[in-house]
Amino acid sequence: MRTIEDVLSGLRAEFLEMPGLRLNPEQVQRLCHVERTICQMMLDVLVEEKFLCVKLDGRYAHITTGRAGQRDEARQVVRKSSVMYR
Repeated sequence: MRTIEDVLSGLRAEFLEMPGLRLNPEQVQRLCHVERTICQMMLDVLVEEKFLCVKLDGRYAHITTGRAGQRDEARQVVRKSSVMYR
């Protein structure tokens, strides 16, 4: 039987093995084979530990890739805004 720590370790490994990985809560739930409340609890723990961050679109990313990605997302928002006002 897997413990929560086992599942958390596996999830950490996925984010470390695949730089740039971004998953929404439903994808994490399927990946880890856990129910929704357990999944959200695990995501909250990883955010509190500063291992993951939540992106503007609600997806989770490893904090080191997340920070660099924030600039990209900000550029996308600016581009979308400028297109809307042309």
